[in-house]
Amino acid sequence: MYARRRRNYFLMMGGCVALFVSAWTLVRLWSMPVAVGMCVVAMVIPPIAAMIANRRGPEDRWWDDPSGDPKSDAWWDELDGKKHH
Repeated sequence: MYARRRRNYFLMMGGCVALFVSAWTLVRLWSMPVAVGMCVVAMVIPPIAAMIANRRGPEDRWWDDPSGDPKSDAWWDELDGKKHH
């Protein structure tokens, strides 16, 4: 799961760099507004890539991990009904 998220992140960021570089090396010679538009699209990609890379799937059980504070963990276990007295 982690490898797929990391691969998607790097693909999106590679596309961002490719858009930015091609906009100012090739496309600006043809049309400046298109080059600026490509940069605007490239500007939106990094936050989306970060959200996709940090998204957790349904099989990621991060909420069940202990926090490290025994008192807090005991309280949450009792609240969730995990401890049977």
